[in-house]
Amino acid sequence: MPIQPLIGVTTYSTRARWGAAWDRHCSLLPTAYARYVQRAGGLMLLLPPDNPALAGAVADRLDGLVLAGGEDVDPALYGEQPHPRTAAPVPERDRWELALLAAALERGVPLLGICRGMQLMNVHAGGTLNQHLPETVGHKGHNPRVGTFPDHLVEPVAGTVTAHLMPAPCEVATHHHQGVGKVGAGLIASAHAEDGTVEALEYPWGQGCFAVGVQWHPEMRDDLRLVRGLVEMAGRRRTAPSAGP
Repeated sequence: MPIQPLIGVTTYSTRARWGAAWDRHCSLLPTAYARYVQRAGGLMLLLPPDNPALAGAVADRLDGLVLAGGEDVDPALYGEQPHPRTAAPVPERDRWELALLAAALERGVPLLGICRGMQLMNVHAGGTLNQHLPETVGHKGHNPRVGTFPDHLVEPVAGTVTAHLMPAPCEVATHHHQGVGKVGAGLIASAHAEDGTVEALEYPWGQGCFAVGVQWHPEMRDDLRLVRGLVEMAGRRRTAPSAGP
């Protein structure tokens, strides 16, 4: 039986309650992420916040990386003051995931950024975020009701990795109030919403790695095309570490 690619998935760092009385700070992740990776043939490993100096050692052991959704990225990381609607930052998560992202890119570890994960990719590349989209696009269609994942249309940009995996406009699950402002250096916008919001970013194939970020939540639907692309590239890296995409 072929060895399944090992896919690390970052976690939330937050307080949680469960059972009759437990109320503790936790590293946690919605089960949908695990099922998403597992259904695509990956072996999933949780990556809670850790010492950023260890990110390289972790990346050396991974075949692929998923930067999960979650809390707002600290605006100080892209030189802005927080908007009134921007949630309190989680510094330990920002530091850890930025270090993991840098290590993965340096080593050519295939990666997929989901929602916050895509935004972190943009900030890492020197880009900025729109801290409250409704003020820019004039509607709340990207996050009409907290705690839900309504659908909206996205259109991939021809010639991109995103379009290769998802060649036609499609409905995706959305839940975000922030988005891409200035696109970071080296990244390209690879999908847009009907209102022009950047819905996917990626590093071009020529840069030697599979590195795609999407603003939506693919783990909340049955569409496995993106994660299958990640797992396929992770499997190739496992069997031929020196091979490019």
